[in-house]
Amino acid sequence: MIRLDLSSEPKWLDLGHGLRLHILPVTTAIMVAARNDPVVETLPEGTSKEEQALIMAKAVARRVVTGWEGVGDADGDPVPVTPEGIDALLNIWPVFEAFQTRCLAPHLMLDAEKNASAPSQTGTSAGAKATAKPARARARTARRG
Repeated sequence: MIRLDLSSEPKWLDLGHGLRLHILPVTTAIMVAARNDPVVETLPEGTSKEEQALIMAKAVARRVVTGWEGVGDADGDPVPVTPEGIDALLNIWPVFEAFQTRCLAPHLMLDAEKNASAPSQTGTSAGAKATAKPARARARTARRG
């Protein structure tokens, strides 16, 4: 079942360790913009899935994070939200994992639940690949007992 959250209001997302992010809802427009981010679009071929996930998460975060609490500089003084700051924050493994799990995963789960069948343009199996070799000869009819 798809649950619609019709709220378009930003909300606070607790990531643990005293860190909270004020985020906009992750919408289709946000995801499309993140996919079209120059850093995402210019990924070299062969980039690992892990690196792709980090780069995509940063692209989304730069679009949805509008504020934060619990983020400071080397002296512990609060710092303003900046794209560079968001990228640096997501380079911290537990923060990245929490952001992935609590912010992005609910939206990505819908994509993962799609039908995994091969594309079919002209019928139910037109896009499917054969997985078994053809039989060499016709099979004999089974004997009746």
